[in-house]
Amino acid sequence: MSRPCVLVTGSCGLIGSEVAVYFARQGFQVAGLDSNHRAIFFGPEGDTSWVLERLRREIPGYRHEALDIRDRDRLLNYVRDLRPNLIIHTAAQPSHDRAAAIPFLDFEVNALGTLHMLEAARQHCPESPFIHMSTNKVYGDRPNTIRLKELDMRWDYDDPAYEHGIAEDFSIDQSKHSIFGASKVAGDVMVQEYGRYFNMPTCCLRGGCLTGPNHSGVELHGFLSYLVKCNVEEREYRVFGYKGKQVRDNIHSEDVARFMFEFWKAPRVAEVYNLGGGKDNACSVLQAFQMAEAVTGKPMRWKYVDENRIGDHICYYSDLRKMRAHYPAWDIAKPLPAIVAEIAGSWTERLKTPAK
Repeated sequence: MSRPCVLVTGSCGLIGSEVAVYFARQGFQVAGLDSNHRAIFFGPEGDTSWVLERLRREIPGYRHEALDIRDRDRLLNYVRDLRPNLIIHTAAQPSHDRAAAIPFLDFEVNALGTLHMLEAARQHCPESPFIHMSTNKVYGDRPNTIRLKELDMRWDYDDPAYEHGIAEDFSIDQSKHSIFGASKVAGDVMVQEYGRYFNMPTCCLRGGCLTGPNHSGVELHGFLSYLVKCNVEEREYRVFGYKGKQVRDNIHSEDVARFMFEFWKAPRVAEVYNLGGGKDNACSVLQAFQMAEAVTGKPMRWKYVDENRIGDHICYYSDLRKMRAHYPAWDIAKPLPAIVAEIAGSWTERLKTPAK
């Protein structure tokens, strides 16, 4: 029997590359789409050419196509010829800060590009599970309406209804999302609709802070990776508002890939999951400073900016109970201190001055 084929869009991004490597280890043929738009979004620091080299080195028979998902005809023809057994759609304009400066490009990639992917799947492989990397930014700033309590180092929920975090039935309506959040809402809802309307096996994974040692973190995207990079380089990190006590839940990219594998084995129709690190892997910026310092032994240099980012969450962590109930073989395997240590080790290696 021939090996199943997985098509990964955004294959040179953090999640795309981790997924590609992980599924190759599970015996899949891997085809990747990535046009390296991250270098356009974020400049040279966002360039992921080094990731493509890694994929070609680590994945036997890796098939790469520098295809822009906005190119409808070319994409439809590509999926028609490939007919993958699984589609993992991670390609995106990923920064809610950057989106306001490039609203057309942001929407074309996040909403229209996702529609192109869905229609290609419907026409040529409707039975293949379609996994979409959405974002917790689809909830807009509505999480900020939850009653909070201020602790020494962080904010936390002060409402017992959110003891476990934000669940999937939390409203996405009537809140400020950022332009990025709105474009991701459009893609998220369309993925659900193709599932329900056409009875296709689709799911939206509303990610928290997705991270890991292979993340090309920059200031506008990749909170934990960029924070640790600044510590390793002894570069100043800017904290935007909320006293540095804003909270995020962090999930290792390998734990993301493991969940996708479970969904592949037992797909459902039009599902939504809040895919984050959960309460145990949640930390504030100030707490992340402490963890980075503990790993590297270097003091954190930082500057406070008394203005929060538009639509930013004061406190957000995912309620993982639905994921665990639907897929009991899955759980968080990488605790937060281990993630920080891995990221620090990776940046230390990547930032070494090349030998002359």
